[in-house]
Amino acid sequence: MPFLMIHCVSSMNVTNEYLNHKCLLNQGKYNSRSEYEDNLNRLFRKVSSDAYGVIGFTDTSIGTSTPNFITITLQCRGDSIGSKCHTCADTAISEFRKRCPKNKGGIIWYDQCFLYVSTIQEEAPIKTNYENIFSMYNSNNVRGDGNFFAKRAMDFLSELTLNVEKKIKDIHVILYAAGEKKLGKNKLYAMVQCIQLTLDCKSCLEWSIKKLFKNSDVKQGARVLGTNCEVRYELYPFLRS
Repeated sequence: MPFLMIHCVSSMNVTNEYLNHKCLLNQGKYNSRSEYEDNLNRLFRKVSSDAYGVIGFTDTSIGTSTPNFITITLQCRGDSIGSKCHTCADTAISEFRKRCPKNKGGIIWYDQCFLYVSTIQEEAPIKTNYENIFSMYNSNNVRGDGNFFAKRAMDFLSELTLNVEKKIKDIHVILYAAGEKKLGKNKLYAMVQCIQLTLDCKSCLEWSIKKLFKNSDVKQGARVLGTNCEVRYELYPFLRS
């Protein structure tokens, strides 16, 4: 079954709040002063110091034998590159250590980035992982015709998905698209994003968009996050221009 949690979010603009985490218990734990701990610390230092912030993405690994192999993926939101990406990365690393102490693998999500630590070596491009996906919803329902709102919001998110697909063919750097659209008296703000390693960005985004509106109660804001892609819409601006 997919990993699914539903939260309420408040109407705040650009934030970097903690969203969720998952310790990958099936990957085991490591001992203090072990080779695994040394490798993990080395990779965390690398993630904190490398110049990946210009594109907001890094995927790095260390170790040759299975017990001590580690791979770390960090993806920053498309509007949070440069120093903001590094700041989010440092926060994620610090909190990962607290929330998943001694766990070999785990994932932690923030508004502006997510960190994924794993002992499993996958060849890129990677298939979408539907087990580590969760949803968040605004507590307030849309006023008026919810079905009309849902249709328009899905259409807009699909437009953004097509923009990401165009970028994939051209630059292979930031698989991200965002925008705003007038919806009656409201303005809809939305974004879609994939990590560079994702095998099928379009399918991941389309699946996530459908999941946003799986319930009859249409919310004023919602998002679906995972380790391959992310989609979000709100009735307030939540991104940097």
